[in-house]
Amino acid sequence: MKTNSTNLLCILAAFLATCFSGSIQAQKSKTAETYTGIEFKMAKVQEPQIPNNSVNIKDFGAVNGGYTLNTKAFADAIDAVSKIGGGKVVIPPGIWLTGPIILKSNIELHAETGALIKFSTDKSLYPIIETSFEGLNTWRCISPIYGKNLENIAFTGNGVWDGSGEVWRQVKKSKLTDSQWKKVIASGGVLNEKKESWYPSETFMKASIGADQNVRLDLKTKEEFEAIHDFLRPVMVSIQNSKRVLFDGPVFQNSPAWNIHPLMVEDLIVRNITVRNPWYSQNGDGLDVESCKNVLIENSSFDVGDDAICIKSGKDKDGRDRGVPCENIIVRNNIVYHGHGGVTVGSEMSGGVKNLHVSNCTFMGTDVGLRFKSTRGRGGIVENIYISDIFMTDIPSQAISFDLYYGGKSIAETLAEGGNKINTKAVPVNEETPQFKNISIKNITITGAYQAVFLQGLPEMNLENIEISNLTAKAEKGFSIIDANGIKITNAKLDIKSPTIFEIYNGKNMSLKNVEFNSTSAKAVTIDGAASEKIELVSSKDLNYSKTTTIGETVAKGAVKM
Repeated sequence: MKTNSTNLLCILAAFLATCFSGSIQAQKSKTAETYTGIEFKMAKVQEPQIPNNSVNIKDFGAVNGGYTLNTKAFADAIDAVSKIGGGKVVIPPGIWLTGPIILKSNIELHAETGALIKFSTDKSLYPIIETSFEGLNTWRCISPIYGKNLENIAFTGNGVWDGSGEVWRQVKKSKLTDSQWKKVIASGGVLNEKKESWYPSETFMKASIGADQNVRLDLKTKEEFEAIHDFLRPVMVSIQNSKRVLFDGPVFQNSPAWNIHPLMVEDLIVRNITVRNPWYSQNGDGLDVESCKNVLIENSSFDVGDDAICIKSGKDKDGRDRGVPCENIIVRNNIVYHGHGGVTVGSEMSGGVKNLHVSNCTFMGTDVGLRFKSTRGRGGIVENIYISDIFMTDIPSQAISFDLYYGGKSIAETLAEGGNKINTKAVPVNEETPQFKNISIKNITITGAYQAVFLQGLPEMNLENIEISNLTAKAEKGFSIIDANGIKITNAKLDIKSPTIFEIYNGKNMSLKNVEFNSTSAKAVTIDGAASEKIELVSSKDLNYSKTTTIGETVAKGAVKM
């Protein structure tokens, strides 16, 4: 009997060892896959290490139902587990009303399936603090979820975090149905003189006048900002200057401003989450990764009111003074439904962005698909960007957009005002001049868009070295290429409604190779601008550029080779 027991134990031990070994190998394989094919050297993103302790907010007096404020219960639970070195704070199924949650190191907030954490609409619970918003140093209401100078933070489980953004945001009448608009008005707040925009309060409406988008640059003291407290709507999740941060599983929705904002975080993992905001939510961004290093964003979905996945590094002088780029970023296997941009770089990129890999993402109905934006005054360099295997459908404006004249409006709004204007006046290059260069975009499918590709640099600082290859696009308009150097379009199949497929202005060192399009117009390709030079159009058996190209009088003789 003893022998049989011993043999059974041996067999069980061997089985467990095999399973454990298999688990380790599977994990190693998955980890290796994450970094396979990445075009730049990148260290493995480190996950937070959370001690094996656990507390439940109910044990600290939390009351389910959505009527009792549980701010103290959350704080006490976090304090209790923090005092023993850290661990998991469990939020069970229920509706848990709370004020701001202040994070500490070595904490995992685990929202179980069925848990809804609803942040209070009482704005007096959110004191103003010195922080960064839209890339600028300013004062802002503290975020519903806030942490600074931390290590090892995790958000797990399948629960829902709701920021009660409806009481914070301005809303335009044009973006709502009649019944929605009546409901908003009935909730309180005030309307502007034209009765076309609703504000949460008169203080908010007055404070918005003279703001640089959403930041009042004219105010300096805390007292001055206190006077416009209601205007200072926060991002929902703010984690700053921290290491090893994980988002894995939950839903984050209905934020006052941006939804999730990691700022100067090293080793950031965002996976398997859902980010939701009403499509009309002003500044309702999904995920704004700012001045972060070693980042993995994967297997998540976004349906938001502004840009979905945003890469940033500070704005203008504040961003340049900080001088912390956003670098070493992998974005893959994500879906974006509504948003102003699927994946966006800028416009706050004054600290620079480098080493960004984006692959296997789907954008359905986003205003723009791939969106790069900046303007004079920013400075900063965006470089070494690698994008592949992107699938876009029903894009109402530009599927791929580079706009160096960004003025704070969505592309849809810009198009409604007459579209992007060509500006031929160069200004001196200095630290305020933004630069975008060395960008590869390949294996792109666009099924339905207003315009396939829009590339516009500055006269004094052209877009540089952008390669687009293996592109299939169906759109109303084709390519606009303005003030760009080193643009290479290779292996493109274009089904474009407009007879003009390529509009090129001041293009240099360009080539079109193995490009197919459906227009036989003599103006299928138009080239203009005195700065145009070294443009190569390679014809094929089905396409003769000499019959489909119009060259403007300002273009130097010999600048275009066919």
